[in-house]
Amino acid sequence: MPEPRPPGSLQNLLPYSIFSLVHLDTLHALFPTAKFDEPLRRYTAWKIGGPADILLEPRSVEELIDAARKAREHGLPVTVLGGGTNVLVRDGGIRGLVIRLAKALTNVEVTGNRVVADAGVLYPVLANTTAARGLAGLEFATGIPGTVGGAVFMNAGAYGSETVEVLDWADVFRGGEVDRVPNAQLGLSYRRSVLHEHPDWVVLRAGYTLAPGDPEELKARIKGFRKQRMGGSPNKPSCGSTFKRPPGDFPGRVIEAAGLKGTRVGNVEVSPVHANYFVNLGGGTAEDALELIRLVKTTVRERLGIDLEPEVRVVGEP
Repeated sequence: MPEPRPPGSLQNLLPYSIFSLVHLDTLHALFPTAKFDEPLRRYTAWKIGGPADILLEPRSVEELIDAARKAREHGLPVTVLGGGTNVLVRDGGIRGLVIRLAKALTNVEVTGNRVVADAGVLYPVLANTTAARGLAGLEFATGIPGTVGGAVFMNAGAYGSETVEVLDWADVFRGGEVDRVPNAQLGLSYRRSVLHEHPDWVVLRAGYTLAPGDPEELKARIKGFRKQRMGGSPNKPSCGSTFKRPPGDFPGRVIEAAGLKGTRVGNVEVSPVHANYFVNLGGGTAEDALELIRLVKTTVRERLGIDLEPEVRVVGEP
């Protein structure tokens, strides 16, 4: 049993498990640009989440790889956070090292009809960038408020298109090395990839092959998608879509048909605007959100005989 820490010390804020492995001074030396005991609600679209023991926003792929290697050498778990959408961080936060990619790894390279984007590039930004260059295929990405890395992880899609249709490969840091994994080996299916089975793998960048198109027509298509999204989405913090599509139906319609619009647990509510968006009314907790998810799932099954599967990824500790 570790000795008690002085009241008010940073070590008192972090779990014994971390400091049984690595001393605080050593952690500062290993990750000099990181933040410690950083509230993750600041970095999630739902505005929910306890603290990360260590939060790093790497400035390059090389810094990311170096940090991941150091963490694993010292027995620290590694969690990757993209844009903070489609994720629920539990109220106890995340142990070990959290690597946040959004706004950090943001380089995009275009060569002919081929595009290479870092994992931290926001998908709507990539949609606008490629459309402006007269490249078609990623317009749907304007409706996905996540990152390139998250889009590979989830095989993100919208408006009838999915990432799998345009993705060539992803560079993945796994087993201490960087491997270029082709589309066919990523196991991309509806809102899923092989990465779900390997949470310690980290997507670094992705390569796409797009088709030529007229920039003005592509921009107009993006504008139409954006208008459609803005008209049907609540203007309050949420994770985006809470549940996956049930076969032959839409989760929002199913939840509304079960009479659950406006249902509330604590400060998290089934949005009256779109029933598949669960919104944080202010001060909502992860336990509020999880209880509301359980309530909606159970009620829909009882009233309609439909099993809804959550799309949101739950990470961290209670």
